[in-house]
Amino acid sequence: MSESSKPLPLLEYPRPSVAVDTAALTVDAGQLKVLLVRRREEHRTGEWALPGTFLRERETLAAAVLRSLRDKAGIEGRVPQQLHVFDDPDRDDRGWTLSVAHVDAVPTQDLEKPVQSDDVRLASVTGDAGLIAGLPYGHADMVGLAVERLRQDYAQTPDPAGLLPEPFTLKELRDFHEAVAGRPLMRDTFRRQMEPQLAATGLMSDGTRGRPSRLWRRGH
Repeated sequence: MSESSKPLPLLEYPRPSVAVDTAALTVDAGQLKVLLVRRREEHRTGEWALPGTFLRERETLAAAVLRSLRDKAGIEGRVPQQLHVFDDPDRDDRGWTLSVAHVDAVPTQDLEKPVQSDDVRLASVTGDAGLIAGLPYGHADMVGLAVERLRQDYAQTPDPAGLLPEPFTLKELRDFHEAVAGRPLMRDTFRRQMEPQLAATGLMSDGTRGRPSRLWRRGH
């Protein structure tokens, strides 16, 4: 083996910085929304972005995600899932950075305290599309992929993330799925698809106009 073909020592290979970013999604006021935080760092100070951070030495990705959610958004007790690795060398104008994006579906009530801060907000993925499109570091692409993942999950299963408080009527469940999907859903088709996956509680709602409805819960 010639000198030129010998492998370099590991530390001599060029290495990017590694970051984590999390798209925390929720349904609030009938709309699918993503949690954003106002940047306090020197770079792009004051801009809205997904909560994220750089990986520290000997730190796991999961630990970095939880640290960023706690420190940037005041959120604890979550288990975000890895979504995708964003590796465009030009995605961060500070330098070569890989971001391991994560996604989490969070009940709105768990975000009530965090969003009381002026540095935390919920942005509608449809109503605030312009704001999301202008997020730094490729975060708009992360939000788009996270929304696509959540919509796929909700296409076949009744509220798989458990965001809607139980018990609920079929109409409440359909309204919730429409908020996730961002479009109307056919009532009869939705009922045929979802009802077999629900368990009846044996209770009825108070109803409107004197027409009570059956109450359901997830699972069998």
